[in-house]
Amino acid sequence: MSESTAGELAREQKYVAALYERLDVLRERTRGQLDDVLAQGATGTHQNRSERDSFAGMYAQRLARLWAVENSLCFGRLDHADETRLYIGRLGLSDDDQHRLLIDWRAPVAQPFYRATPAAPMGVTRRRHLHTRGRTVTGVDDDLLDLDSLSEEDRASLNGEAALLAALDEKRTGRMRDIVATIQSEQDKIIRSDLNGVLVVQGGPGTGKTVVALHRAAYLLYTYRERLERRGVLIIGPNLTFLRYIEQVLPSLGETDVLLSTVGELYPGLTATRREEPEVAVVKGAARMAEVVARAVRDRQRVPGKPLEIRLDKFTLRLDRQTFDAARSRAMRSRKPHNQARAVFVRHLLNVLTRQAARHLGRGMLDDDDFADLREDIRTEEPVRAALNRLWPYLTPQQLLIGLYTSKERMAAAGLSPREQDLLLREPPRAGESWWSEADVPLLDEAAELLGDIDEGVLRAARRAEEERAERIAYAKEVLELTGMADIMDAERFAERQQADDLYLTTAERAARDRTWAFGHVIVDEAQELSEMAWRTVMRRCPSRSMTIVGDIAQTGTAAGAASWGRMLGPYLQDRWREAGLTVNYRTPAELMAVASQVLELVGPDLKAPESVRQTGERPWALKVDDMAGRLAPVVREEIVEGGRLVVIVPARDAERLGAVIAAEVPGAATGAGPATLDASVAVLSVADAKGLEFDSVIVVEPGRILTESPRGPSDLYVALTRATRRLGVIHTGGLPAVLTGLDERAL
Repeated sequence: MSESTAGELAREQKYVAALYERLDVLRERTRGQLDDVLAQGATGTHQNRSERDSFAGMYAQRLARLWAVENSLCFGRLDHADETRLYIGRLGLSDDDQHRLLIDWRAPVAQPFYRATPAAPMGVTRRRHLHTRGRTVTGVDDDLLDLDSLSEEDRASLNGEAALLAALDEKRTGRMRDIVATIQSEQDKIIRSDLNGVLVVQGGPGTGKTVVALHRAAYLLYTYRERLERRGVLIIGPNLTFLRYIEQVLPSLGETDVLLSTVGELYPGLTATRREEPEVAVVKGAARMAEVVARAVRDRQRVPGKPLEIRLDKFTLRLDRQTFDAARSRAMRSRKPHNQARAVFVRHLLNVLTRQAARHLGRGMLDDDDFADLREDIRTEEPVRAALNRLWPYLTPQQLLIGLYTSKERMAAAGLSPREQDLLLREPPRAGESWWSEADVPLLDEAAELLGDIDEGVLRAARRAEEERAERIAYAKEVLELTGMADIMDAERFAERQQADDLYLTTAERAARDRTWAFGHVIVDEAQELSEMAWRTVMRRCPSRSMTIVGDIAQTGTAAGAASWGRMLGPYLQDRWREAGLTVNYRTPAELMAVASQVLELVGPDLKAPESVRQTGERPWALKVDDMAGRLAPVVREEIVEGGRLVVIVPARDAERLGAVIAAEVPGAATGAGPATLDASVAVLSVADAKGLEFDSVIVVEPGRILTESPRGPSDLYVALTRATRRLGVIHTGGLPAVLTGLDERAL
């Protein structure tokens, strides 16, 4: 290390150490503020307690942010032509006199760190990248942007991407890193795009779509904090493994209160884990299923074709078709959801039955009170209750769909064809069975909209809760009187304190429990995979239509997914959305992308692959074997990446079998989706489970089968071939697909 370099490192180390000292001071101060607030306890008026809770939540959230930015707190410096100097980091820091010590990367004045070039320096003479390990500065990397004293040859050699290429060359860890220190210009423009409206980010493999979307979430929360903190930000990913893969990015940027979810988790209280057959998913994902669900609801609002007789102990009551039609008409005119409209329907029938009962009892004219008492008596008669429940039952979304899927008659009445009935027909759920798939969640959500949230169970629970609360208060009064404290403490407050400790819920936690929550902004990653019905569910979560939609039409892997953004978004937005493109592939080396580009032509002849920024000198290879089960594990062992990660991507129908073979013979191998896969040095995944992830090395098994096992086979193979950052190999038993004949043949 030269003397000048050592001196620069020492100077930067001194400044960075001072930043961490300031960070420690702020943490200690915030911790003290939180402790002071919590020490007040649940005392005072309701308003005082509410204010206390608000302050406690604010300080707790601030403390979480201060701890989240520990790693690489400061990563850059800007030297300006006016000799001012700004340090750029994960959050803004000022001293007690409000002098700026560190600029938040999202602040407008930090934009030149990502956008300045020699051709457009934006007033910057030098951009410095700081490399740190823990709290220690380990290196600096300078981009010179004031080129007046440089030759044309020198100008051409300055590209300012040394820090980026160093980051790309690092081995993968099983968790996505943030790119806050290496954001590129086209990425920065998307990240800082306006909050309002729908932004579609179209980009091929390795272009950074996901990290751009996550950094955009952090930027929007910084820029529109007051607007978004109240309503929250929702990020939807393709599967739980993917969410685990990205979960550390936003906390590392100081944002700890964003809800990460799959479509299968958007229905509170239910996590859909059952794998759906592709043909069934296509049926359930079609937009026409909204009308199927609506018909299924109407089918449960029965109007008998002939009069209904209800036999009681002393007489028989009778309801005719005209009465049914009138009751149903009133319920429909109320425009209330099914469970709430039931009250209108039932009230009309009960009035008719009560008048009949009064005549049978010879009671003549009744005043309002007598009529109400008699109606209640009639309502509680078991034959009456049973008849009303048959005619217009209370329904949960789960009950509606179970009733639909288990009856061909109900499916036919809802408008499903015989073939669709055969595909959807199922046995009723058994205890402990994983019965719901992700494709069911949009249908459950649709049903919930039509049915409403009120049912008998909820009403009974509410009545029980009120009765229990009254009992607690009565008990509290007795305790306070016996202890002589009745004049000092209110019984209701005492009961609340005894029931449970205060519960603090973040915005994300409250939103996760509320199906009707309206988010301030929604980000959808791998958005091309969402079905038409899934889009209906997502749009309900964002009435303001402030959204970032991220994906690649060429990588659509399900037949229920998007063939074009316009077709999917048109029903909700018409043409009121804007598109931005990412064109540079930072992940996949040029040697590997050349192979994938041939497959892309099968997806669509007009599609263009993103341009790779680097080469590795590693040629992708192909190996033919006679016995896949016998030869796969030894090849996998040879390809293990020391300190990195290897994935074996297999056809979906072979995943369980080949995964078991590798898990038995390769130490530390994990198979199938889940957290263990991310932490393993060797993982065995289907294409669907590998989507959105990246690995140092990839082995694709039986590419011909991947190409043909689904209607979107070419897209699946394209995805499989673009997961690697370094090495790519293909193992096959039959002939290679024609598009892969350019691979280097490898011998056993």
